[in-house]
Amino acid sequence: MEKIFKDQVAIISGGMGDIGFATALALAGRGAHIALCDVLPPASVVEKIKIVEDTGVRCTYDEVDIADAAAVQAWMDAVHNTLGTAQLIIANAAITRVGGIYDITPQEWRRDIDVNLNGAFYLTQAATALLLKHRLPGRVVFVGSWAGARAHAYIPAYSVAKAGMTMLCKCMALELAPHQILVNEIAPGYVAAGLTGQIWKDNPENEKAARARIPVGTVITAEEVAEQIVYLCDPANRQMTGSTLLMDGGLSLT
Repeated sequence: MEKIFKDQVAIISGGMGDIGFATALALAGRGAHIALCDVLPPASVVEKIKIVEDTGVRCTYDEVDIADAAAVQAWMDAVHNTLGTAQLIIANAAITRVGGIYDITPQEWRRDIDVNLNGAFYLTQAATALLLKHRLPGRVVFVGSWAGARAHAYIPAYSVAKAGMTMLCKCMALELAPHQILVNEIAPGYVAAGLTGQIWKDNPENEKAARARIPVGTVITAEEVAEQIVYLCDPANRQMTGSTLLMDGGLSLT
């Protein structure tokens, strides 16, 4: 595997989730040192950190609530001092809950927006500020969702947050383009892992029906999402910015 990111640093929020960890392995396999955060205690992720380090790169992990701007900044400073300035910035952390507009409480709504949208802003703002300070190029990838462009009755806060993420991506891309910092979003459909996987686990009767709705007939794996994130980060990809890479198997066509 070509080491296209050799000696670069990648920072990934939600790094212990299926998509986040698959992305860590994909970037590490191409030479990037990896900084991960999540809400799990460090003692519980030791084995996963070793898996990343076994690819021959350095890997750090911090327990961070991505919705806490001060905690995100402290994490960013720690990564900068330990590994260096992150040039590959992956805003992946997310949560969701199933329930309609009248089921979700104000506290739940606030928490979902804080993690899914505000947390992505805190991470990318802090990380790109360091790139600007040190005059380095970079790549930012927001892990969005096809739900950000299509109404979903039972995940309203998640859908609203992902829609906001799309515009955040565009605004940031416009401002950072002159500095060779390219900003894009990946929008998966049904992934057999991560948040969708959790929902299917809790509601197995929904999985078969969901699969039947996908025009291509197959669901996405976390590893497939990770490979498309690698594509968006590839240094050879010099013109794509402010774009959403939709990978939903044709769901949004129906």
